Amino acid sequence: MLILSAASSSSSSSSSFMLSSASSSSARIPRPLSSFSTCVPVVVTTVSSAATSTLFPISCFGVKSRTVGIRKLRCAVFCASKVRGMAEMIEDAMTVSASESHELPQSRDFLDARTGEDLLSAVRKAVEDEKLPLNVAEGMEELYQNYQNAVLQSGVPKADEAILYNMALVFDRVFVDVKDPFEFSPYHKAIREPFDYYKFGQNYIRQLVDFRSSYVGNMSVFSEMAEKLKQGDNVVLMSNHQSEADPAIIALLIESKLPDIAENIIYVAGDRVITDPLCKPFSMGRNLLCVYSKKHMNDDPELAEMKKRANTRSLKEMALLLRGGSKIIWIAPSGGRDRPDPVTKEWYPAPFDASATDNMRRLVQHAGVPGHIYPLAILCHDIMPPPAQVEKNIGEKRVVSFHGAGISVAPKIDFHEVAGALEDPEAKMVYTKAIYDSVSQQYNVLNSAIHGKQGLEASIPSVSLSQPWQ
Repeated sequence: MLILSAASSSSSSSSSFMLSSASSSSARIPRPLSSFSTCVPVVVTTVSSAATSTLFPISCFGVKSRTVGIRKLRCAVFCASKVRGMAEMIEDAMTVSASESHELPQSRDFLDARTGEDLLSAVRKAVEDEKLPLNVAEGMEELYQNYQNAVLQSGVPKADEAILYNMALVFDRVFVDVKDPFEFSPYHKAIREPFDYYKFGQNYIRQLVDFRSSYVGNMSVFSEMAEKLKQGDNVVLMSNHQSEADPAIIALLIESKLPDIAENIIYVAGDRVITDPLCKPFSMGRNLLCVYSKKHMNDDPELAEMKKRANTRSLKEMALLLRGGSKIIWIAPSGGRDRPDPVTKEWYPAPFDASATDNMRRLVQHAGVPGHIYPLAILCHDIMPPPAQVEKNIGEKRVVSFHGAGISVAPKIDFHEVAGALEDPEAKMVYTKAIYDSVSQQYNVLNSAIHGKQGLEASIPSVSLSQPWQ
């Protein structure tokens, strides 16, 4: 689950995505709302003209231990080659040599769970054994309850099995990381083995997307971007930001046609993504450039200089990546998630920071290889809406639901064509406005299609909607 917002170094501002923890004020973890079946396959939702859901065998995980970065990553995972109970899949995962058995995670209580009650009982026991902090445990229970309610809304077959399977994996990954925390480098590459964190995140969010009322704008432009990447060019997506699920939503809506783009986007990531135990497993499956958020730069004045130095290192990493070519980078110049208007309650893209857009443009320009900047709009706030106001502290109430979502990209916007004849600061303001106006126009089309229930009929000459998974 992902939250994206702007970040800066001592001399520049760029955007980021970060993840936030969940906690509650409750001193006890209540009982679950219901229990679940013991047969837990990997559930992948696909949408046909009948908008049905299908169970597909997935064999993307294995069990072994390897060193990733500066920590030992321990993973016990499932090979779901056929529809079987979780206990059977666990037994397959446990087929390792005796010499390797000590490398398996100490969370069999989660992986062996046959019901939702088993999962929450394992959480309570971990707290009692002082293996899990209470605030993390409360966040895990809150996440479980909200995810359960949202997926059950979907009406897809075997929703209860998907809930149990996905939440068992989430709890396992959180528990393992609390015991042995993963540390992110300034440039983090998605961890795909021995545990595939990317597919883990995709399968988790997939259950929350109503593909019947989801849309992609200008799929042909996404295909154009793919061709430019193959030629060695760089691509930058300047986007609004709506929810923790943004990266997963982007990938889910284009992966059927453009899996390489879906998997290889690099997200500029805020500091919370590397510290929050509930969010880290999801961010470990994304390619990240880790920075400190501009909005939280001075939360602790004693750490401000350290954060600025860290951001400088991350910007240097970005420059090196761009020099290598064939990179696609996502950035949110708004500096945070969109919020609804306090009076009308209508959602719209938050204004873009002209310094953020200009700094990114200059990095692309000086990379030494061709680069192209595209405006991207995303609408998915219903799935994981942010708090009404920006919060300083890590920890926010998670509300999730099953809903349609949309993304749209417009043709690239060239700085010299739009503002080349102007001087700064007017030039960067005009360029930023051109990008923002395009994002806003695309957002309005997506809004008409999803909330206005116009569907594909909401298309306009500059925004052609489709459902590429059909």
